Amino acid sequence: MKQHILSRLGGTLLVWFSFAVLLVLAPKIFNQGASLSLLSQMGTLMIFGLSFNMLLGQGGMLSFGHAVYSGLGAFFAIHAMNFAATGVVTIPVSIIPLIGGIAGLFFGLLFGYVTTKKSGTTFSMITLGMVELVFACSLMFPKFFGGEGGITTNRVMGDAFLGITFGPQIEVYYLIAFWLFISTVAMYAFTQTPLGRMINAVRDNPERAEFIGYDTQWVRYLTLILSAFFAGIAGGLSAINFEIVTAENVSALRSGAVLLFSFIGGIGYFFGPMIGAVVGVFLTVMLSDFTKAWQFYLGIFFILIVMFAPGGIAGICASYYRMFKFGKFRQIWPSFWKIFSAVLLITAGSILAVEMLYQRSLGGDQDPVVKIAGVAFNAFESTPWFIAAFFCLMGGLGFLYTQSRFLFAWNTALAEIEVTTSKGDE
Repeated sequence: MKQHILSRLGGTLLVWFSFAVLLVLAPKIFNQGASLSLLSQMGTLMIFGLSFNMLLGQGGMLSFGHAVYSGLGAFFAIHAMNFAATGVVTIPVSIIPLIGGIAGLFFGLLFGYVTTKKSGTTFSMITLGMVELVFACSLMFPKFFGGEGGITTNRVMGDAFLGITFGPQIEVYYLIAFWLFISTVAMYAFTQTPLGRMINAVRDNPERAEFIGYDTQWVRYLTLILSAFFAGIAGGLSAINFEIVTAENVSALRSGAVLLFSFIGGIGYFFGPMIGAVVGVFLTVMLSDFTKAWQFYLGIFFILIVMFAPGGIAGICASYYRMFKFGKFRQIWPSFWKIFSAVLLITAGSILAVEMLYQRSLGGDQDPVVKIAGVAFNAFESTPWFIAAFFCLMGGLGFLYTQSRFLFAWNTALAEIEVTTSKGDE
């Protein structure tokens, strides 16, 4: 028993050490163009997504207004930076995210007391009304929120500490990486606390939790306060990174984005929102440079994840890791590569059709040529449309032909794994 505990502890420490090493080496690996800016955005979005998952994944609280806490945290953080720049107060830039966190915690105390009195759909509707209320206030009180233009700042202020001015993006990245590591460890530690276990119980069976003497509203309230604190830290880091905070930071659009990306990553897994943050930045920032139809792809991808992989990308990774762990991947490989090839054909045909359709919608005065993977297709010619239809048709037929075989092989492998694990338990 003692050896098992030590083995688990060693595995956990190895994971955290690997995570820290990855954060340190990431700028060395991805060092081209705007990579640092993208990595910084991913870092802040990871903290934001993990804080949101404290509510949804761990507590079953679907919030449409989580951006309120990160946004207000960002506003207080950027005002603190401006006060520090004018000499009113002395605050190092490295501590600014904590200002955002404290602001998020305060508003979590204030708004959470009202929102957590109800659960389920009622809670979701209250949070939606709350985010619309705060967004309206951001336009009604321009002195604090800056109106439509927002509030700007300059993160290079005061004397340099050990040569660090936070002017270069690399210095901002490492600041975000530091707070990301600390916040991730703290939020994971929360899942191991009695409160973290109890919010899981409230999510799964609130009636039973109340029956054994726990106040479910109080449990939800405390969890929301802690979640708002980490969301505020993400907001403070965002203010440092972009040097501007606008009304969009407290909008329902921002709340919807973190909900979308957390679902894509996998709300049932602690690291799911971190995967979702990477995918989210890729789809909204990088993909938008290649196609103007990126929002269409994002919507389709989200629908497919919800319909066919409710566990998100993290759930898919966990399932295939289990297959590799028990040596069953070779068993499903013959049908896996066939269904995967069929999906690739469907995807290629669909992308070609969407890009050409979008190009045609621009009108005849625009360039009709669409370039995909270096190949030019004329949207007003029939041949590219036949190619797109052929890919979709062949992929669809291949998918229908191999689907049943793949599911049979998959379910057989799962059954064998269950037998193996049950014998191990005995």
